[in-house]
Amino acid sequence: MEIEKLWQNRWSRWGMLLGGWTLFGLFLASQLFLAHARHDLPVTWYKIISLDLGYAYVWATLTPSILGLARRFPIERKHWARNFLVHIFASFLVGIATRILHDILYWFFLADTDRAFSIMGLLLNVYLIIDYGMMIYWLILLISHAFNYYRRYREGESKSARLEALLARAELQALKMQLHPHFLFNTLHSISALLYKDVSAADKMIARLGDFLRITLENSGSQEVSLAQELEFLKCYLEIERLRFQDRLTVCLDIDARTLSVRVPNLILQPIVENAIRHGIAPRSCPGRIEIHAKQIDGFLQVRVSDNGPGLPVNGNSRSLFKKGLGLANTQARLQQIYGPAHRLDFDNAPAGGLIVTIEIPVK
Repeated sequence: MEIEKLWQNRWSRWGMLLGGWTLFGLFLASQLFLAHARHDLPVTWYKIISLDLGYAYVWATLTPSILGLARRFPIERKHWARNFLVHIFASFLVGIATRILHDILYWFFLADTDRAFSIMGLLLNVYLIIDYGMMIYWLILLISHAFNYYRRYREGESKSARLEALLARAELQALKMQLHPHFLFNTLHSISALLYKDVSAADKMIARLGDFLRITLENSGSQEVSLAQELEFLKCYLEIERLRFQDRLTVCLDIDARTLSVRVPNLILQPIVENAIRHGIAPRSCPGRIEIHAKQIDGFLQVRVSDNGPGLPVNGNSRSLFKKGLGLANTQARLQQIYGPAHRLDFDNAPAGGLIVTIEIPVK
């Protein structure tokens, strides 16, 4: 990715081209120097370097044009035969031109140590060694195509990742929005029942429902909120349930202050607390108690919701809870969508009776 960013800058692009061809020229110079030294030919090193650097810079000058031809005539499924012929012809011309320029440079720098320049010798060299320039042309073309294919692959990956993220957000939003009518239906049902028993309580419940809806609308576009915001939302819900159960419901909060700023999925606790009230407290006539604990453990936020109800059947498991209602299944789906395997959602019977639900999510 860093190379792509550098290549997009004009001066960086020219710097990379000159640097690469300079290394190529120095490599050719080392080969020529060793060849002359092996045959005891008297030649100075600066002439050899001047010759091969000059030849390398000829290629540096031609490279932008070759890259332009690669973009203009890509060898792909569409028009591949025509574009292939274009590059055959272009590589033939480049092979001739670079061979002629190389021999002119060779004659200019090394004429005193080798044969004199002649037109016939030049034409013979062009005929015998034209394939060298053509191979370099096709190597540049191959690198250009490889780079373009890689860039398209990365763009496709990026586009796919964006689409997956949009799909995930849409799925999460759909899961979240399922909770709203689910909760409203239950609350309106409770208000309807109280209207004939306790008008004052029903009136207070409507007021708390208004607070609940206000907070819901404030966070309607957020998939995650701070634990403090989530608890504020939960308190509105619990106020509604206290009006419904009167003295039969007691709630105890034990929240570590360090956890209040941790981001959690919006509306993640309400279905769990609702499940505790519905299955742990509502069916019984004795007082019910719900405890909510939150703390940080080794980079994870742990939230535990416990009740003093009957708990899970001796021969039962948590799967039966998911089948009983939308809320818990929704909670499990959202945690899996957001955190994948980096989360925990467990249901266990408490030693003293009742059910304990444990959520662990990574602290961001």
